[in-house]
Amino acid sequence: MLEIDAISLTPASMRAGTPDLAKVRADFPILSTSREGKPLIYLDSAATSQKPRAVLDAMSTYYATYNANVHRGVYAISEQATAAYEAGRAAIARFINAPEPENVVFTRNTTEAINLVAYSWGRHSIKPGDAILTSALEHHSNLVPWQMLAEERGARLLHLPLDAQGRLDLTDLDGLLAQGVKLVAISQMSNVLGTINPVAEIARRAHAVGALVLVDGAQSVPHFPVDVQALDCDFLAFSAHKMVGPTGVGALYGRRSVLEAMPPFMAGGSMIKKVTLERSTYADVPQRFEAGTQAIAEVIGFGAAVQYLSELGMEWVRDREHALTAYLLETLSAIPGVTIYGPPVDERGGAVSFNVGDVHPHDVASLLDEDNIAVRAGHHCCQPLMGLLAVAATTRASVYFYNTTDEIDALARGLHRVRRVFGS
Repeated sequence: MLEIDAISLTPASMRAGTPDLAKVRADFPILSTSREGKPLIYLDSAATSQKPRAVLDAMSTYYATYNANVHRGVYAISEQATAAYEAGRAAIARFINAPEPENVVFTRNTTEAINLVAYSWGRHSIKPGDAILTSALEHHSNLVPWQMLAEERGARLLHLPLDAQGRLDLTDLDGLLAQGVKLVAISQMSNVLGTINPVAEIARRAHAVGALVLVDGAQSVPHFPVDVQALDCDFLAFSAHKMVGPTGVGALYGRRSVLEAMPPFMAGGSMIKKVTLERSTYADVPQRFEAGTQAIAEVIGFGAAVQYLSELGMEWVRDREHALTAYLLETLSAIPGVTIYGPPVDERGGAVSFNVGDVHPHDVASLLDEDNIAVRAGHHCCQPLMGLLAVAATTRASVYFYNTTDEIDALARGLHRVRRVFGS
């Protein structure tokens, strides 16, 4: 069995002075809860992560002490709220190494960020006969908007194939790009297989033919360092709730020159410079894309979340998750009848999908829930990928930095119970 310290999980590459896991876990109130004497074992962070007190306190403090709208009032607490809101934007820009805070547009989530690009950039840039390149790894949020756009605009959808281990096959990438591709929409990490895609290489080759690149970073930004300037992507979409932040807020990074050429996504208050009865002129980016009152408390919580992750260190987060994923893969591999999907540990993140014989994933998840073990079961909003895997659904265990090897061992005991109960 792979030897990993269940307390510190400190890889050999990490030095003294890194975060103490017991103290980190204590930051998350939900991790100390139990049900019928059974502690919560949360292995569904790919769906949504848990929240530390720093995030909860930042949002509570806003509501309790300076609750006011932003960019409107000239009184003290409104100015304080505006400053905190914009400080969140600046923190998020630093976190992904955006050139400036104005590159960051707040949205409700990754889905809305991608739809913003599809509606604003896509409906003004995609012409009949143009092509959009995606892959079978994509979450529905990075597939359905492009299907709708292609149907509306008379464009074509092309797809990068996968190899036998669920990695993108780039053998014919240049040939696909030469077919009139105007946009490549690709995930940096698969929410099903954990596959980490070479988006910097894809961006380099896409830009060579004049195509823009949108990266779905919902699963990557929370788990390892992401540098938009190094990736040279034109758009990056991600959600706060998957990176220890609140629900209801996400972000779209956009290259400044591209954002400035895009029309508004929604119309109303805050996104204008001047309105007459006949016409309007629009605000500069990013306010142009932030109509109406935004999720102010959530943005402040988002800023607190990236500050928390920055203090942990994203290299530490990545190293810790890599060690946990290696342990999870080895533990699952030792259970008879378990089929694991996806590439080797060095090419993936912490989302691990598997099946237990012919037991339906919903039955697996339900039986695990009796032991207060939370995993995901279903098609994970990736039905085309399920088709390629020749399964209707999978069970998914996804780890984050606050998980432990003891929790993975508990999962293994639960899966042995599943085999006994269902005779698999």
